[in-house]
Amino acid sequence: MELEKKTPSEPPGFGAAGLEIRRLPGLVPYAEAWEMQKDLVRLRKRDGIPDTLILLEHPPVYTIGKAAADASNLGMGEEYLRSLGAEVFWSDRGGDATFHGPGQVVGYPILRLKVRDTHRYLRDLEEVVIRSLGEYGLEGWRHPAYTGVWVGERKICAIGVKFSSGWITSHGFALNVSTDLSWFDRITPCGIREFGVTSLEKELGRKVPLDEVEHRIGEQFLRTFYS
Repeated sequence: MELEKKTPSEPPGFGAAGLEIRRLPGLVPYAEAWEMQKDLVRLRKRDGIPDTLILLEHPPVYTIGKAAADASNLGMGEEYLRSLGAEVFWSDRGGDATFHGPGQVVGYPILRLKVRDTHRYLRDLEEVVIRSLGEYGLEGWRHPAYTGVWVGERKICAIGVKFSSGWITSHGFALNVSTDLSWFDRITPCGIREFGVTSLEKELGRKVPLDEVEHRIGEQFLRTFYS
């Protein structure tokens, strides 16, 4: 698939940072994006590409990460979820069950970590989202027991990652912008029963262009990881 490169406003030192931000057009099937990540990880390991942030949207898909011991968080089960028009994948990322779909900014960073600290990396991903939400006047926060970002009492961004040899990252984050939140009603998102989910548009009460959110995420990613 041909990738559309997107460069946010470049803060000082962008060229030296060595990060490439790419936007995949349309709705990218999960399996296709998963295989692409594997290829990019292999390339990053041998320095065939620079650090790369992929931004995309998926068609409706439920994914289950390695933290899931079974299918108990999939509601009425895989066949029922497929009957709704969604795909279902057991993924090699961390985390439990979640939903991806149109109106969501999904980010897949393929990075060689300079600071070899998995917890620091997760906190930095949360920071990217928290800073991006702040540009819309929203206060995102971290829950001490769970990975991700919340607004009020509802989760707005799920995070699930993988670390490969050489400290190369893959998978990433999913920020609900204009996502149809009813898809989450069929599962227990991230295995968390005490919190609901929300979206940027629901919190703001107005439409938000997806490309505008991607642009802000790109800027904050650069500032968080490369400044």
